[in-house]
Amino acid sequence: MKNFKRFLKYLIAYRKFQIMSILFNILYALFSSISMLSLLPMIKVLFEEGEKLRVKPVFNGMKDFDLNYLENYLNYFITTTRETKGPLITLITVVGFVLTTFLLKNLFSYLSIVYMTYLNNGILKDLRQDVYNKVISLNVAFFSNERKGDLIARMTSDINTIKTSFMSVLMMVREPLTIIFTLAAMIAISWKLTIFVFFFIPISGYFISRIGKTIRSQSGDIFALEGQLLSSIEETLGGIKIIKNFTSEGYFSKKFNDFAENINTLNNAIGKKMSLSAPASEFLGILVISVLLVYGGTLVLVDQSLSGGAFIAYMGLAYQILTPAKAITRANHALQGGNAAYERVAFILDAENPLQDDPNAKVITEFNKEIKFNNISFKYKDEYVLKDFNLTVPKGKMVALVGESGSGKSTLANLVTRFYDVNEGNITFDGVDIKNVTTKSLRKQMGIVAQDSILFNDTIANNISLGIEQKDKNQIIASAKVANAHNFIMEFPNQYENNVGDGGSLLSGGQRQRIAIARAVMKNPPIMILDEATSALDTESEKLVQDALENMMENRTSIVIAHRLSTVQKADLIVVMKKGRIVEQGTHEALLKKKGTYSNLVALQSLEVN
Repeated sequence: MKNFKRFLKYLIAYRKFQIMSILFNILYALFSSISMLSLLPMIKVLFEEGEKLRVKPVFNGMKDFDLNYLENYLNYFITTTRETKGPLITLITVVGFVLTTFLLKNLFSYLSIVYMTYLNNGILKDLRQDVYNKVISLNVAFFSNERKGDLIARMTSDINTIKTSFMSVLMMVREPLTIIFTLAAMIAISWKLTIFVFFFIPISGYFISRIGKTIRSQSGDIFALEGQLLSSIEETLGGIKIIKNFTSEGYFSKKFNDFAENINTLNNAIGKKMSLSAPASEFLGILVISVLLVYGGTLVLVDQSLSGGAFIAYMGLAYQILTPAKAITRANHALQGGNAAYERVAFILDAENPLQDDPNAKVITEFNKEIKFNNISFKYKDEYVLKDFNLTVPKGKMVALVGESGSGKSTLANLVTRFYDVNEGNITFDGVDIKNVTTKSLRKQMGIVAQDSILFNDTIANNISLGIEQKDKNQIIASAKVANAHNFIMEFPNQYENNVGDGGSLLSGGQRQRIAIARAVMKNPPIMILDEATSALDTESEKLVQDALENMMENRTSIVIAHRLSTVQKADLIVVMKKGRIVEQGTHEALLKKKGTYSNLVALQSLEVN
């Protein structure tokens, strides 16, 4: 119930729909009882029951308005109508009244559901938006520790479960009201018979609570397994070529089948419990009605304190209680599943972002002097990736970071863009600690071109102009020309409006990289960060991309992380790294003369040394 209370905050924006739905639910519950009571005059007409009254009962105010007054007025109406218009017209009149009550009951039911649908869909939209906004606001480290498929499951199927479960609880306004109005009508007819009904409610409630205890925990297990199942699907689709190349279809099929089998077992266990509750509740209801039939029969046949018509109407009301009682049972079970689903969604909503901007963070709008790494140390988990690292990147200079894999080059790019925060030391931007500036304004000063050029399933133009609200076609074309991308774009049927496919699958590696470079150029930041931007390309593509990179870096500050040393020979400063520390630094020529680590790397790559 705790999670359901948290969920209620989403009702505020749609309270007018909730109020209208509650109003129509009240009217529905009222007319549900009236519709059953309306059967009583029809029975009186058909079986000529009731006292024949020809004098209209006197109404002296609300103190006379009770069941006796209503019954006397009904007898008067039936007697006078039958004598003046005949039994058929009387029956048609009474049937018309019955139809009217059932029509109003169903009309109010429809209206309550319509307004609840508006409420339901609005809340679902807001919850989805909140979860999505939270996801994209979290730091990169959060995603390193979580399965992508499980996060997708939490954001989709779990939210849908919340919708169906919590909404079924919100719809429960009508069920208790229906029971209350029905019980009131039953008490008015016979309080003695109604006592038996009260035995059914606590017995059913106890039975429901016993079943519901295990449903919540098992629902949580199912949601977790479904998240793993989705992760398995996502990994399979992403690595289908590797799976086929290593003929490991059987392994992945078995892994998937194990997940599916576990989910199937838990679903069956929950299904058995949920399937048992409704018929068991109905049987308990029929048991009570059977007792009512026996006891009520004595009141009609032996004691004669209750008329046959009143008893039939009473039995209709008693049976009518079963439907809302079963609905409450289902809602209780749904609430257990909804609680488990909300706990998984709340895991995202409650996740803390350690990189949140300080309330007094400064907004930077330009880059004037330098970026400095001041004695920084950093570790992802236990071991330090960088230790006591110092480096200055002056404005307008190209600084290249080279070294073996795992030496910490890419980590520096993650730190300067504040995807992660340093453990010790600090990084300053024009003398200001980057922890004291807004993350958004910091990243606006930087453009990144990585080894894996990530494109979105959209047009070329939209990929180039990513993040720019006022999109200028001429600027897009100019950026593409700087990136050596304009010529191949013009060869596509739809040119700049051509779709790049999922992840840029309709483009070659070199084309994707040049689109990524055009995107960085379009952003037009003063600082460029190139992370292994050409390492995955063939020689011809590398030449085109390298030319594009040189065009892009002109008159900009650049931090270049490179594996291929041919791409950094023109750098103003080359920093050679090993195990998170600087072992050498200098220009290409100066480092070659040292005959040290850099010279060895050049030799290994068979570069021509002049």
